[in-house]
Amino acid sequence: MTSPDDLEARLLALGESIDVPSPPPDDVARAVRARLRSQLAPAASAPDSGTPDPEAPAAPGSPVPESPVPEAPAVPGSPVPETRTPEAPAVPGGPRVLRRAWETLRDGGRVRRRAVVAAVAILTALLLGATPAGRAAVAEILRFAGVELRIGGPGPLPSGVPQPLPGERRVTLEQAREQVAFPVSVPAALGDPAEVRVSDGGRVVSLFWPGVRLDEYDGSLHLVFRKELGPPWPEDAGVGAVKAQWIPAHHGLTYLPRSGGRAEVRPRPAGPTLIWQRGRVGLRLEGVGELGRAQEIARSVR
Repeated sequence: MTSPDDLEARLLALGESIDVPSPPPDDVARAVRARLRSQLAPAASAPDSGTPDPEAPAAPGSPVPESPVPEAPAVPGSPVPETRTPEAPAVPGGPRVLRRAWETLRDGGRVRRRAVVAAVAILTALLLGATPAGRAAVAEILRFAGVELRIGGPGPLPSGVPQPLPGERRVTLEQAREQVAFPVSVPAALGDPAEVRVSDGGRVVSLFWPGVRLDEYDGSLHLVFRKELGPPWPEDAGVGAVKAQWIPAHHGLTYLPRSGGRAEVRPRPAGPTLIWQRGRVGLRLEGVGELGRAQEIARSVR
């Protein structure tokens, strides 16, 4: 992961390499201050009638008034400090960089175009990467058919030997249907499975064919799997009239055991997957590389 110092150096270098028409420095400084106040301050109090407006145009030749950096909102239940200082928001590795950027921007008479570009880029990157609102802007969590899809920057694929699911054991198809509380279906397009396994006290049934796996589980109440996804992004698809999600890329897959204090099963790499639901049963078909073929198999489930 890039450190704040590396990020600062790269963004400053980027600012030095940009050559674009420069607006008047005073206008840039006022615009940046206004944007910072609108994004960082919880609410702006109304100014007194005798207090000059910091956004009012400055008279020619007059210095741009200094404005303190607004404080980040206090955490509910935390003590309120007696005095306020113009400190930057408390983000990891951020205060020093934020203060430096603000000091560069507030002196409107001496601000330079490239410094403005670099400072604004630093502020944006820090706010997006270090605050809950910023993280929400670059990542999405979707819960569908008993699977949690975490869409964003997934990092490297898991490595190592995949772990079996808790209590996983081989059974016949008939035994699987007797041991679980939901109907177990088989896709006619693939025929009888080469292997059947029941896991986690009858919570999951897994059917296997060469290179293909179909997991069936009760997907109506609790999350059963979690997927870490990056580009190419998952797509809305369908199995007949039923909504589905198509995941075209290899990704990390984690099994989430039923509640009971047990740790999650170590993530494993998973291939392209189609996820859908039949009644209260969630299904994930893994290992079919083309969406059309995956939908054909899914429609044949009986």
